[in-house]
Amino acid sequence: MSSQTDEPPVRFWSVDDVEALDFDPAMQEMLEDGRLARIRMPHGEGEAWVATKYEDVKLVTTDPRFSRAELAGRDVTRLAPHFIPLDDAVGFTDPPYHTGLRKTVAQMFTRRRVEQLRPRAEKIAGDLLDTMEQAGAPANVMEHLNTPFSVAGISELMGVPQEDWSRILDWTLLVISSLHGRRRSEQAKEEIGAYFDALATQRMAEPRDDVLSHMAAAERDGQLSRKELVSFAVLMEVSGINSVRFNSANMVYLLLTHPEHHARLLAEPDLLPQAVEELLRYIPHRNAVGMGRIATEDVQVGEVTIRCGDPVYASYVAANRDPETFDNPHSLDFDRSFNPHLAFGNGPHYCAGPWLARMEMQVMLRGLLDRFPGLRLAVPPSDIRWRRGELIRGPEALPVTW
Repeated sequence: MSSQTDEPPVRFWSVDDVEALDFDPAMQEMLEDGRLARIRMPHGEGEAWVATKYEDVKLVTTDPRFSRAELAGRDVTRLAPHFIPLDDAVGFTDPPYHTGLRKTVAQMFTRRRVEQLRPRAEKIAGDLLDTMEQAGAPANVMEHLNTPFSVAGISELMGVPQEDWSRILDWTLLVISSLHGRRRSEQAKEEIGAYFDALATQRMAEPRDDVLSHMAAAERDGQLSRKELVSFAVLMEVSGINSVRFNSANMVYLLLTHPEHHARLLAEPDLLPQAVEELLRYIPHRNAVGMGRIATEDVQVGEVTIRCGDPVYASYVAANRDPETFDNPHSLDFDRSFNPHLAFGNGPHYCAGPWLARMEMQVMLRGLLDRFPGLRLAVPPSDIRWRRGELIRGPEALPVTW
């Protein structure tokens, strides 16, 4: 690391004390300081820079001097004991190579294609809500809706047969968790990778209209290798399930603990898409930061000089609360019309399926609002247990009544 005397002090960043969906006080302090901060997290070696201001985050995530490919093989400081993606995943690549990989699936995640899936998604949600209603109150809405719906959404698009969905869910929960140890997580990554390897071989022989068939065709045409196909498929499945599963549960929790916002969506159903965007901005959906980058040369960012070889992180969660970009950033405001949030990332590694995630969250919230207008938490908010030691924030369960 650089030895400049004007660098900020190194902060040890752990998230053990952050409650529910509270905004991390460490993020708030780094935002208020305004400079890139220096951090050390519980795992990995050394220190790293982290950008929290909106414009700094955009710079770090778009400037080609910050490389994801150089991250491979580096044991950089991080929150989790292991990297989530497989080593050959698209997350460890840079443009233009990265751009070519993404093109192999881009046509399956367009806004138009996703809107064609909405009626099917509404049918799935309706069936799940039927079962929840029949089971009676109180009910764990995560068990009845958020989890099975998020598994169904990405799995149907990927081409995973329904009989394998429960196995896929078990693997994805192990991959993202730090509670079971690195060895069990790595084993789960190997197992889900082997599953998609075998499924890709089937799709190569018998293609269908799903993402895996498109990827198998790209492999046949020499656009990507089998290792790249498997790693990309695992990343999309794991992130597609868990980001939607927990973020949608967070949204339900926020609505049920903000009765005035809940009431507005009941009274103004057309407000839902804009409300979802504000919920995406407002919710601190992950702990600490995700994958970093490595500076490939010295880069001046504001008042600090990042040296060649330094790890650099970007906090989208912090950027979404930057008061220089968002008025009253700590307020949940469904009337916020200017909302260039970074909940889906930024730059070349922007989420591959933002329109799918938006549609799924809209369908889940609309289904709950229409079916259970009197929905409320079945326990006091203080009794909700939240995931600990995890990368993605969210409740362990969400008991509701109506």
